[in-house]
Amino acid sequence: MFDIAVIIINYNKSELTQACLKSIIEKTASDISYQIIVVDNCSEKEDYLLLQSFCKEINFEHLQLVRSKINTGFGGGNMHGVQFSNAKHYAFINNDTLFLNDCLSILKDALGKEATIGVVGGQSYTETGELMQAFDHFASLSKEFFGRNFLEKINATKYPNRKKEYTAPLKVNYVQGSFMLVEAAAFNAVGGFDTNLFLYYEETDLCKRLDKIGKHCLLIPAAKYIHYHGASTPQTIYIKTELKISLLYIIRKHYGFWAHQILLNYLRLNYTFSTLFKPKYFYLLKVLLAGAPLTKSLKTKQSIVN
Repeated sequence: MFDIAVIIINYNKSELTQACLKSIIEKTASDISYQIIVVDNCSEKEDYLLLQSFCKEINFEHLQLVRSKINTGFGGGNMHGVQFSNAKHYAFINNDTLFLNDCLSILKDALGKEATIGVVGGQSYTETGELMQAFDHFASLSKEFFGRNFLEKINATKYPNRKKEYTAPLKVNYVQGSFMLVEAAAFNAVGGFDTNLFLYYEETDLCKRLDKIGKHCLLIPAAKYIHYHGASTPQTIYIKTELKISLLYIIRKHYGFWAHQILLNYLRLNYTFSTLFKPKYFYLLKVLLAGAPLTKSLKTKQSIVN
């Protein structure tokens, strides 16, 4: 059994995935026992073949490339990768990240210090070295209505400042899904990622469920990496709509029917006015008026390829 199973999803961005793999292999200490599982999430054939060729040439024994015949999204893709793992910990790493130091060793050591720690994540930076937000607060009505800054001002202990650079480990609600190391036993116990979600809120949902079984999340600033934020997901009205579908699903799942209805009607009102000035939001408004069900998710629009 390996110490860590690194799981990376590729979707039509093989050049990013190749750079990510190189940084992991170059920066990780030789005494760490780890495997790498790359899940190609139904990329175009040309992109997949480029990645396949690279994986054959790179000098790393425990690298496995598996191809899904359908795009299952972030959670589904990672769960597909988990099926090929044999490790004590899972490292879920976006393909648009680059290690700046030995992140796996640092995070593994932090995760093993206390039995109550279930998830850890490092500090992310932009490609120009600027600090990026590496953690966030759980999705909630108060967060949606009042905003993160207000919550941080009224209760800094529960809601630490996301924009501050920390030097010591910090307990947080959740770390960003761009890079998180999870205890495999705890991840398995709560059922892993919720594959009803196609994109967005997978990490907040996972960490909330882990928190309920006494497994908390820590930011470990000593582990540093670059994140090309948004490089793997083009921003379109369909992606923005997916964001709202996922948010409403999470609110219903964790806070119940009435919280869901309150937020849904708030968003309907908000985008009714927004559409008057920005017609591009009309598609999103239509989905909200329909109740933003999972049936409107991009997940339902994927096709199987040979």
